[in-house]
Amino acid sequence: MSKDIQRQLIEDLVIESLEGLDAFDAEMLALEQKEGDAKEHLHLAFRLMHTIKGSSGCLGLESIEQIAHAGENLLSLMRDDEISVNQRVVTGLLRCSDTLRDMMNALERGQTPTSASYGQLLQLLDGLQRAGKPEAESGWGLFADEQESQDRSAPAEQSSAVEIAPVGEADNQRPATGTSSPRVSESAIRVEVAQIDRLMNLVGELVLARNQILQLAAERQDPLLSAPVQRINLITTDLQAGVMKTRMQTVQTIWSKLPRLVRDLASEQGKKVALVLEGQETELDRTVIEAIKDPLTHLVRNAIDHGLEDVAARQRAGKSDTGTLRLRAFHEGGQVVLEIADDGRGIDPARISRKAIERGLIGAEQAARMSSRELVNLIFLPGFSTAERVTNVSGRGVGMDVVRTNVEKIGGTVEVAAHPGEGTTLQIRIPLTLAIVPALLVSCQEARFAIPQASLLELVRLDSTNVSRRIEYVDQAPVLGLRGKLLALLDLGVQLGLRESARFENCFVVVVEAAGNKFGLVVDAVLDTEEIVVKPLHKTLKSLGVYAGATILGDGDVALILDIMGLSRRAGMMSDRRSLVSDSGSTLAAGSGKGSRLSLLITRVANNRIAFPLAEVTRIEEIPSCRVERSAQGEVLQYRGSLMPLIRIADCLGYPAANEAPAFLRVVVCQLRAITVGLVIDEIEDIFEDNFTLDRFGKVQFLVGSLVAGGQVADLLDLGQIAELAGLIGTQKS
Repeated sequence: MSKDIQRQLIEDLVIESLEGLDAFDAEMLALEQKEGDAKEHLHLAFRLMHTIKGSSGCLGLESIEQIAHAGENLLSLMRDDEISVNQRVVTGLLRCSDTLRDMMNALERGQTPTSASYGQLLQLLDGLQRAGKPEAESGWGLFADEQESQDRSAPAEQSSAVEIAPVGEADNQRPATGTSSPRVSESAIRVEVAQIDRLMNLVGELVLARNQILQLAAERQDPLLSAPVQRINLITTDLQAGVMKTRMQTVQTIWSKLPRLVRDLASEQGKKVALVLEGQETELDRTVIEAIKDPLTHLVRNAIDHGLEDVAARQRAGKSDTGTLRLRAFHEGGQVVLEIADDGRGIDPARISRKAIERGLIGAEQAARMSSRELVNLIFLPGFSTAERVTNVSGRGVGMDVVRTNVEKIGGTVEVAAHPGEGTTLQIRIPLTLAIVPALLVSCQEARFAIPQASLLELVRLDSTNVSRRIEYVDQAPVLGLRGKLLALLDLGVQLGLRESARFENCFVVVVEAAGNKFGLVVDAVLDTEEIVVKPLHKTLKSLGVYAGATILGDGDVALILDIMGLSRRAGMMSDRRSLVSDSGSTLAAGSGKGSRLSLLITRVANNRIAFPLAEVTRIEEIPSCRVERSAQGEVLQYRGSLMPLIRIADCLGYPAANEAPAFLRVVVCQLRAITVGLVIDEIEDIFEDNFTLDRFGKVQFLVGSLVAGGQVADLLDLGQIAELAGLIGTQKS
């Protein structure tokens, strides 16, 4: 046999065996958890191990053959009901699988598939066999038929455990029935990933050429060219979709490793964990799959180590003994969302704050100014960890920062929602593919840029007639009134250094979203939508942090692809998510206005417009209702190390209560007579600055009078009376 043929046979063995071992692990876990027909699981596991044994024996790989045969013997005893299924036996067989996987990986690297623990594993498997059948026979044949399973002995030497592998199907391992059906190997071929990548690059170039042809045809308006150009367009689109389909893999490719990971880690930590997987059929580009594999694994390990409690702690908290770890994948807005949720202890912002201060990551004063959401996001800082001691799972402060970095490298985002005592949910949003993406082409100062449509929400046209009415300023920052909300604005030309000052007349606002932060990107013109081929940037441009790549347009010019997250980060907008200005939680500055002009924050309470002097407002918060507590004087909230009195404006003004209690409260935080007070309203409407005329039609408690703001009547709140009421509720604790 030539070396080339032998090498090809070994490569085929490695691929098929790794697929088979993944399927073997799944059968073992299903068997242990008593899912489905135990006999069927045992039969499939036996066939998988028997195949590995026979294939390795044919190639003279004796060490692999011996380990597989020892596992096969143990499975045979289990199948014949001579050994009962228990955790110890399943653990031994999973160690056998790990060792075989390790040996296959070594074989793939051209190394000898042996290890120092070879003999230990064989002794373990032999001991498990003897425990079930003391008078086990010795002697076995290398190529024994599967029916000759009276062979019960165990050989001697072999390897340790790791985990790797792409998912495989075990369908072709099922026993033959009366009918024949096409085998998987007969209906599919294996192609090198590098070959698919080369095809993808060629298709990318074809898409660029197609775009150029379409543009030329549109310019020339030649009817003879119209039909063939459209034909080329259709063929290119179908070819692109077909090649991209070959690169797509289901999320199951990653998730197939997780049941084993969860089982081993939960067992090691003495916890009971139920893993629930949803949306396994969701597809992603293989390059994205590879990029997300390690971050996802780390988040699962984190959920078990930090999130889920042990049995005793769950019992004390009134929870079931078994914690639930739920993974969900689904498509949303042109992206894939991966959700990792547990019903564990959640994340305590106060504990996060203490740990961050202890590790010198933030100062005490800075921590006191941060909201709960901002404190929770500290888990993504390099060097942060809440672990009390360093273990092989956690405590080194390396992990969540790497998770976020790796996800953002592929244009994704990571968001965390934590509910103390109830659990934690992390969401990873990632693009479907990194090669060809739909984009919106815009221009600014005659330069063209591409905005990925995955980040795009809507377009708004501003002309000279409505710009003065729609653009407001909060702490000298421009905001746009859009459907009752305020949207922070960034002028693209200013951000990229193309012009010195922002320009809002006769322009477009591209409303985009990055990591849950919505803002408007001001551009001069919107050109067209187009499928663009993403080209990597030179490291000099990449280091700027505002470009995600480049593309070649139909006319041959190069357009830079904007990194929306990088732009928002550069502008200082990547803060807490709940904000009046950008829907992201940044602080609303309190300006007192100039001269006799007054700046007002307009809110709604029970469908009534209530105005606040903006100078007295320090923050806008959105707070879970479950965080509200009662003191002897009234409702309070633990806020930045102090007790903050909560006053419901609807109750003060005698408005009817809502039918259902909301999950979140919108709170306007004010500093009144040295007391921080939270005023509960229903929603934020707008901000106005003008020379308001105040009308008083009679004394109404807690109201100064009425005025007209934005063409509608609003009632101005009497913060003096509110301060007196807050003083009755209580003072703050330091």
